[in-house]
Parts: sequence; structure tokens; C-alpha cells
Amino acid sequence: MIHPVILCGGSGTRLWPASRKAYPKQFAPLISEQSLYQMALQRLTGEGFAAPLVMTGDDFRFMASEQAAEMGLSDARIVIEPAARDTAPAILTAALLLKDTPDAMMLIAPSDHVIGDVPAFLKAIEAAKTASETGALVTFGITPDRAETGYGYLELPQIPDGPQAVNLNSFREKPDAETAQQMLDAGNYLWNAGIFLFRVADIIAAFETHAPDLVGPCQGAIDAGAEDLNFFRLGADDYARAAAISFDYAIMEKATSVMAVPLSCAWSDLGSWDALWQTQNPDENGLVAIGAVTALECTNSYLRSEEDTLQLVGLGLDNIVAVAMRDAVLVADKSRSQDVKAIVGALRAQKVAQADDYPRFYRPWGWYETLCLDSRFQVKRIMVKPGGVLSLQSHYHRSEHWIVVSGTAEVTIDEKVKLVTENEGVYIPLGAVHRMANPGRLPMYLIEVQTGSYLGEDDIVRYEDIYDRS
Repeated sequence: MIHPVILCGGSGTRLWPASRKAYPKQFAPLISEQSLYQMALQRLTGEGFAAPLVMTGDDFRFMASEQAAEMGLSDARIVIEPAARDTAPAILTAALLLKDTPDAMMLIAPSDHVIGDVPAFLKAIEAAKTASETGALVTFGITPDRAETGYGYLELPQIPDGPQAVNLNSFREKPDAETAQQMLDAGNYLWNAGIFLFRVADIIAAFETHAPDLVGPCQGAIDAGAEDLNFFRLGADDYARAAAISFDYAIMEKATSVMAVPLSCAWSDLGSWDALWQTQNPDENGLVAIGAVTALECTNSYLRSEEDTLQLVGLGLDNIVAVAMRDAVLVADKSRSQDVKAIVGALRAQKVAQADDYPRFYRPWGWYETLCLDSRFQVKRIMVKPGGVLSLQSHYHRSEHWIVVSGTAEVTIDEKVKLVTENEGVYIPLGAVHRMANPGRLPMYLIEVQTGSYLGEDDIVRYEDIYDRS
């Protein structure tokens, strides 16, 4: 039995503005109706696979749980990392959680990769299992089709025919363009996919040998951890003592029993808009157009509109990325798409909210988005999923009007509880203790109009919350 471990804590910024700290790329439907995270879960579900173990952060726990449930994976175990400590502590913690099954296999997989040929991937996993049963730590490499500077590389003695584990010579950092071309020409290098397979006992032993300082903090975080709703929350103080280090640096570059399995299929870590362009089948002019887009005489470009009512028009563009969202627009030379992360840093330095905030704010009960905001009023659209319940709360500085536009809301105002149906409204006076819930079987939508001297999200006094949010 293989235990999939899905690393789901990243907050990638190279796909800004579609990917942001509040809503990172793994949860976004960038290339299909499923999110990248759901696609990763689907690849690792079925015969031979145990329930997935998902390592994620506190901000993403409800998204991870809800999207897994949408796939029918209600048995997925969601482990909350109190802080981002890179991949080595996350993988070690997962291994320690599985230590009661020392001979079981662990498959480590990022949540934000695209794999075009899933049957080929599964065959590569079978080849890796054979090597792992002898105690090897196996990594997977992608057969390169171009001189790519955005990936690390694996050096092999030679590339075998078909999926077969071979000894690994060395790991190589992301190269410059000239070195990348030399590696491609040499024919014995693979892209480092960041996917690994090994037995639980073997990887724990590798950490005890090569990174023993991580074992105590990670085990301590488990011992101090606690169940929280349907999550397992690691102990924050112990986990904070773990060094932030990648798995490659901590283990794979030091261990001696390392092997690699080549994987020849379409693959991408979607680390840039250029990478996303490559995966989405550019037309004969090299153009990818997603959403409400009109393009005239555009070549080798990626044009995307995230809003049906926001028409993106390109005229005479070449080698351009243009991504339009309701609150932000990116226009960049496609060859500079690896540098988008620097733009996010500049926005953060200017305290621009769009650097991290997403226009739609996801909550365990549903989501809300601001339609209009001024100094003394705000208009929101709110969706409450079936069975969703907002916290019992009050406000010091604002009153609210709620107008239900679809579905039925159960509204509590002080001691009164009533049902509010479509085309009906209700007024929440300043200071009133209130709550809304959706008792129906379909999503409930309403418009909220706030008025007052202060409209920030921190003007909430929370008395009761079924999701245990502080």
C-alpha cells in the first residue's frame, strides 16, 4: 500500500494575480474545472493507494478539506503546519505520523504540478516501488525537451529505456541558459520533479543520519499536536524549532542509496505564466486565449480574463502575458515571467492589498466578495454553502442590511430567529448579536450593505463559531 503525501502549503507568487497568498495556485482551476490540488489527489487515488495525507497551512485547511471532499475523499487526513518550514520538516513529520507502518511506502507529491500522461506516471511508480523495497530513496525525473533554466536537474550515468530506477550521480541547481543547453545535449540529465518514493522506516533512518536536528522538533510537534475539527494541528512551539530547509538539501543530496526513475510525459510545475502557456496548447500563432478575450494579430502570447464582464483585447502583441482580474491586471514580457515574484515583493513594500488578498475571500462556510467600497459604506456579495453557518457575532462600528437573492437564510438577531427567503431583506442594527446560516440544500446568495464609521474585517466580536476560528 502506498501512502500519498500531498505537500499543499505553498503560496506561489509567480502566477500572480491569479495565485496569491490568500488563494494560491494549487487551489485554483487554472487548466480545467478541477484545481491543481484536486488533479493531484485524483492521480493518487484508487487501487494500491491509501487515504492521502495532506500537509498544509492554517490558512488553507478548509480549502484543502472541502476540495478533497468534492472528490469523494472525505477520509483524507489534513495536517496543519503552524508555520512554513520548507519541505524537509513536512516530509519528516508525515513519515513520523506513519511510523507504525514502517514497511509502508510513502509517495511525496507537490499539489501544484501538471502530469499529462497519468498511466505513464503510474508505471514509473511501479518501477520505483521495486527499488524502494531494497531500501533506496527514489526520486522522479522528467525527460527534458528543451534547455529549461527554471528547473533543477538530475544527473544519471545514462537514461534507461522505459521506466527503470538507476543510481543517481548528482543533483544540479537551476542552470544558466548555456549550461542548460549543454545538459540537454549530453542526454543524461532529467528535470527534478520533486516527487519521491521510499519506505517509512528508510526515510526516518535517513533523517536520523543526515538531519538529526529535525527529528526532535518534528516528533515534539506531533506529541504536542491535537485534533481540531477534522484536522490534526501540530504543536506550534516545537515545529517552530525545526530548521526551514528543503528535502533535497537535507536528505537527498547527502544520502548514498538514492536512485532516479525517468518519466517521459508532459509535465510542468506551473512555476510561471510561460510554463502555463506551454501546457495549454498554443494555436498555430502561438496564442493562448482564456476567458473573455479578443485577440487580433497576436503571436506567442498568453491572454487571460478571469471575469466574464471584463473583456481583454489584444492587438498586435508578441511574446506578451496579459492577465486581467477584477482588481488587478498583469502585463509582462513572457520571457520575464519568472520575475513576477519580484513584482509581488514591490507591491507588498507599497502595502498594496492586491499583493496578497484575492478579490473573493474564501471561508469555511462559503465566500464573499466586495462589489463596492467607500469610506462609509460597503456592498458585498455573499455565498453560504448548504449547511454553512457564520459565526455568532456583533460589530462596534457598522450596521448591515441583508437581501437574499437566491435560496433561504436562517437569520438570528439577538433573541429572534427567522427565515428570510428570496427577495426579502433584514436589518442588523449596530451592536446587535447576529448570525446567518443556510438550512437548505442549495447555495444561498445574498447582498450585504454595510454602513458605518469603520468597515474593516477586524470589527467582529465573535461569540460562537462552529469552525473553531479564534
